[in-house]
Amino acid sequence: MEPTVHAFSELFAQLGLPDDAASIRAFIATHAPLADDIRLEEAPFWTPAQAQLLREERIDDADWAIVVDQLNLALRAPAH
Repeated sequence: MEPTVHAFSELFAQLGLPDDAASIRAFIATHAPLADDIRLEEAPFWTPAQAQLLREERIDDADWAIVVDQLNLALRAPAH
């Protein structure tokens, strides 16, 4: 069975956030850069449910872990 590849926008939809390209760019621009000493799921801008989802998907679901890691990297990049 082939692993499922999830789109970045699907993660935003799972988090209950707007998932169109402009909204995703705006979210990242608003919240980046995330300090190196803060774990992604512990960032202050997540609701408790969003933080739990990120924690679970990163640990329990390899299919989602890739896109969660992509979000982590995007939020660590310096804001432009």
